[in-house]
Amino acid sequence: TNALTLINQVKTLGEEPTHSSLSADERYLFVANYGVHADPGGSLAVLPIDAEGQLQPVTQMSSHPASRVNPERQMSAHVHSVVSSPDGKFVYASDLGADKVFVYRYDPVASPEHPLVAAAPAFIELPAGSGPRHLLFSKDGKHAYLTTEMSAQVFVFDYADGQLKQRQVVDLAQGMPAQNRAAGAVHASPDGRFLYVSNRGKANEILVFAIDPGNGELTEVQRRSVEGDHPREFALSPNGKFLLIANQMSNAIVVLERDPASGKLGKAVQSLAMDAPSDVKFINRP
Repeated sequence: TNALTLINQVKTLGEEPTHSSLSADERYLFVANYGVHADPGGSLAVLPIDAEGQLQPVTQMSSHPASRVNPERQMSAHVHSVVSSPDGKFVYASDLGADKVFVYRYDPVASPEHPLVAAAPAFIELPAGSGPRHLLFSKDGKHAYLTTEMSAQVFVFDYADGQLKQRQVVDLAQGMPAQNRAAGAVHASPDGRFLYVSNRGKANEILVFAIDPGNGELTEVQRRSVEGDHPREFALSPNGKFLLIANQMSNAIVVLERDPASGKLGKAVQSLAMDAPSDVKFINRP
């Protein structure tokens, strides 16, 4: 029936939990507490998961010093997402308030209660006031793509052995006013050939990029209106034929056709009324 049944719930010990992800071995849930207020600010929380899938209380918390570049938005840490490396050996926390992506080694054997240990180097530094948001690894695991919310850019990295080396920077709002700078979600097509990025603000677009199969660099293919306001998140259908956009401030999920061959987005085929949608996930049944 695809019905969901609540197993349990626990506190994340932080404000505004905005993103979560499982460790590669599914033993822990990593939660990004964004933390709008300067006190306590944002944090990364680690929650063990038992054999029945139940979340256990937080066993590890990490916070980071803020960059304080933007007096309105960066006076404290604002952890926006937490993702694991393709091999599961590292964890990356994108902190909008610090202008850094913090890197942790994942070592549950050494300490089951504190499985994350600061790596060396301990972070990737981004331009002042850029506000890193979401990090995505490529299908082949050789590259990574990072959106910076406040500067509306995509940073392309080469990835190997836990290290991210910057290769390219793409400006989503080149020549546009500040109101067009609000980069959001980033996802790749199921075949790994195209990258999709949402830009909110006054732009309200989905940008489509072709991914170079050799070096992972991006080439713009299309800019498509989201036909709504504030595309906070979106998802591509597993068959690659549709893209579903969560337009948070216009209260609708908009479904666009997609051409898997060209990567381009076509006409809107549905608009589903939904109160402030913030994310869309497909659940794959075994």
